[in-house]
Amino acid sequence: MLATISNNIWVILIAINYLLVILTAFVVLTKNINPTKTISYIIILVFFPFFGLIVYYLFGQEYRKNKIFNRKNILNQKIITDVSKRLKPDKEEIKELKEDLLDDKIKLVKLLHSNENAPLTTNNEVKIIKNGENKFELLLADLRKAKQHIHMEYYILRDDKIGLEVIDILCAKANEGVKVRLSIDDVGSSVSRKNKKRMVESGVEWHSFMPVLFPGFTGKMNYRNHRKIVIIDGQIGYIGGINVSDTYVNYDDSDKFWRDTHLRIIGESVKSLQIHFLMTWEFVSKKEIEIEESFFPKENCNEYVAMQIAASGPDTDWANIMEVIFTAIVTAEKYVYLTTPYFIPNEQIITALQVASKSGVDVRLLIPKDSDSWTAKHATNSYIECLLEADIKIYRYCKGFIHAKTIVIDDVFSTVGTTNMDYRSFNINFEINAIIYNKEKSLELKSHFFEDLNESEAIDKDRWLKRPKIEKLKESYCRLWAPLL
Repeated sequence: MLATISNNIWVILIAINYLLVILTAFVVLTKNINPTKTISYIIILVFFPFFGLIVYYLFGQEYRKNKIFNRKNILNQKIITDVSKRLKPDKEEIKELKEDLLDDKIKLVKLLHSNENAPLTTNNEVKIIKNGENKFELLLADLRKAKQHIHMEYYILRDDKIGLEVIDILCAKANEGVKVRLSIDDVGSSVSRKNKKRMVESGVEWHSFMPVLFPGFTGKMNYRNHRKIVIIDGQIGYIGGINVSDTYVNYDDSDKFWRDTHLRIIGESVKSLQIHFLMTWEFVSKKEIEIEESFFPKENCNEYVAMQIAASGPDTDWANIMEVIFTAIVTAEKYVYLTTPYFIPNEQIITALQVASKSGVDVRLLIPKDSDSWTAKHATNSYIECLLEADIKIYRYCKGFIHAKTIVIDDVFSTVGTTNMDYRSFNINFEINAIIYNKEKSLELKSHFFEDLNESEAIDKDRWLKRPKIEKLKESYCRLWAPLL
C-alpha cells in the first residue's frame, strides 16, 4: 500500500490539487466578484497546480465583505460623534459653495458624504509640496515643535538616513513627554530591532499593521495599509504619496530622481485625518483608545479651501475613492489631467476616460517611462492602445520615476493622496486621499502637471501600434495578472 502511494505520489497530489481547485473555483464563482478577477483566479488555479491555490489563499480573501476591520467603537465614542457633527456643513454653506464653485461637482461631495461620512470642510490652509526633500524639511520642523502628540501612519518607514532623522525626533519628543503613536505596515516597512527597541525605551508606542509572521500569514500579505498620514497636536496634518525612506528624497548621490506630491494641511480637515488615524490605531493596538479633547483642538486657520478626506479599504463598505474619481471624470467638462505611477485600472475607469475624451474633454495621462515593476509596466502598457484609440493623450515621464498620485479637473477639482490607478488601490489596500474643491490649488497642481510634461515624452499612436509583437505578448501575459497586482 505504502509502496503504491510512494510510486504514485505526484499523481495523488495532482488529483488532490484539482479536487481543491474545483471546490475553490466554485467558491470564487459564488462570490459574484468582478468577472475579470473571477476568470483570472480560475485560470491561475487551473494552469498553475499548487501555486494557484497558494495565490488564492494569500490574495483571494474578501475582507471588506468579511468585516474583520471593526470601526464601531471609535466612531461611536462621544467625542468623535461630536467632532463629526461639528464638521458637517449646514445647507447654507453647501448652497454657497455650490453657487460659487462646484456646480455639478456637488455630486462628489454628496457621494463621499453618504458613503463614508467624509464631511466637507471649508476652513483649511493647504500647502502643496513637490518632492520628498521639500516635504521632510517642513515635516521635521513641525515634528520638533510638537507639544502634545504625534500620530504617524506609514506604509514605508525605513531606518536609513531620513528614516533615522525621523526616528531620532520621535524618540526625543517621547522623552520630553509628547505622546508618540506610530503605525507602520509590516510588509512595506523595514526597521531594525535595535531601532525598534530604542523607540520603545524612549516611550514611542508603535505597532505593525497586520504582521505577516506566522501564524498570522494567510491573506494578510494582500491587505496592506498604503496610507501616509501625520497629525501633530491635532493642528497640522500631512497626506500624500511620500513615504519615509531615502528613496523619496533627492539627495545629491541619489541613483534616480523621484518625483512626488504631498500636502501639508492646517484646519478642519486635520480632524478628519485624526479620526482615520484613530480607527487604524485601535485596530493595530488591539485595545480601546481613550479619545482626548486635545486630539481635536480649535483650529487656528483663516484660509478658505474646501476639501474632504476620502478613505477606502477593506474597512469601508464601498470603494469610495474609486467612485469619486469615476464621478469626477464623467462630470468633467473641460479637461482631466491624471498622474499615476501605476495605471492598471478597472473597466469603469477605462470607460469613464474614453467617454470623457470622446465627448470633447481634454484627457491626459502621465505615467513613468521606467517602472519599478516589470509586471506593472507591461500591464500598464496593455491599456495604452485603447486609450489612444479614444484620442487620450499619454505621456511617459523620463527624468526619473514619477510616483505622484494626482488628478486635476476643470480648474475646480483636484485630489492628492496615496491611491494608485489600479485594482490594488481601488479594492484591496487601505488608501486615503484629500479631495480639494478650490481653483487656486487646482491651478497650482495643473501647473505642476505641465512642468512634468516638459520632462516627458508623448506616446505617438502610429508608432505605438507598430511596437514589436513580443512586447504585445508581454503585455497580454501581465494583463492576465492585472486584478491581482
